[in-house]
Amino acid sequence: MKIAVLKGDGIGPEVIDESLKILEKIANKYKFDYEIKEGLIGGAAIDSTGVPLPKETIEICKESDAVLLGAVGGPKWDKLPGKLRPESGLLGIRKALDVYANLRPAILFKELKSSSNLKEEVLKDGLDLLIVRELIGGAYFGEKGRETINSNGKDIIRAYDIIDYKSNEIERILKMGFESARKRNKKLTLVDKANVLESSKLWREIAMNMASDYNDIELNFMYVDNAAMQLINNPNQFDVIVTENMFGDILSDEASMLTGSLGNLPSASLGDNKAALYEPIHGSAPDIAGLDIANPIGTIMSLAMMLKYSFNLDDASNDIKSAVSKVLEKGYRTSDIMKNGNIKVSTKEMGNYIASEI
Repeated sequence: MKIAVLKGDGIGPEVIDESLKILEKIANKYKFDYEIKEGLIGGAAIDSTGVPLPKETIEICKESDAVLLGAVGGPKWDKLPGKLRPESGLLGIRKALDVYANLRPAILFKELKSSSNLKEEVLKDGLDLLIVRELIGGAYFGEKGRETINSNGKDIIRAYDIIDYKSNEIERILKMGFESARKRNKKLTLVDKANVLESSKLWREIAMNMASDYNDIELNFMYVDNAAMQLINNPNQFDVIVTENMFGDILSDEASMLTGSLGNLPSASLGDNKAALYEPIHGSAPDIAGLDIANPIGTIMSLAMMLKYSFNLDDASNDIKSAVSKVLEKGYRTSDIMKNGNIKVSTKEMGNYIASEI
């Protein structure tokens, strides 16, 4: 398997190095071969080449089966024009790879339930749900604008953002939702606003038509306002949530806050091309870069997602998740998830402990 590695900026190289440590250990155990090619992105690329996303990096990624990314950005490059800032490199690689589906798990290991804002009795068994968000359609990408309308001699400004979805765009993200549910607990919830929005009605119609091809998947529907409440009231009722761009943006941020720390959370961006993008959801945290205190779990769990979704190595993926859980059960914590009675460890030590459990 060919893996592109983009370490990025800030703590990116530190957390990526720990995930590569886990990759080596898991490859030895499950007897698979891999090849790594590194590319530059973000501030590191700017410093070396003058642009945040060199053509060489794009080619490396397109020729790979999967891309593992650290994080980009930092105050060093904040004064650059928008197109030359590190973040444009991130948007650029997503566009270059044509990834339209964002998979963001909300994982709260039961050992960390005291870190969540929810009551422990709500999360007594931990939390593990997945939000599949359509990434390049809807109101964010539909027709938008402003116009001045004269009404009774008075100028009124009208602003509009059109929620625009075509059936083929809906079908491909729903397929991603169904297939993701098939890899998990076989339960899919479509979150929409079909009682109000015509676009949501189309989502629901297509989902019902596709359900006959996924008889092993339990499909249900929930309005987005109720889903926002249920994520707080009873998050464990969900397995996989699939939804449109704007709803997914809001709900995935809400779900991430149930887990106690952004440092624990991975994500994947997938499309029809072979190369998918895997990255933790946290930023580059330049204020702690080089201090060996960053939490590598989000990046290590992104590696686990890579093994599951790009290479169908479910056992290896689950092995990594189990290793993380065992380390947390023993009380080892990086500073962001540290509580009284825990054992504080460095970035490298956390990676070593997780590797030792593989």
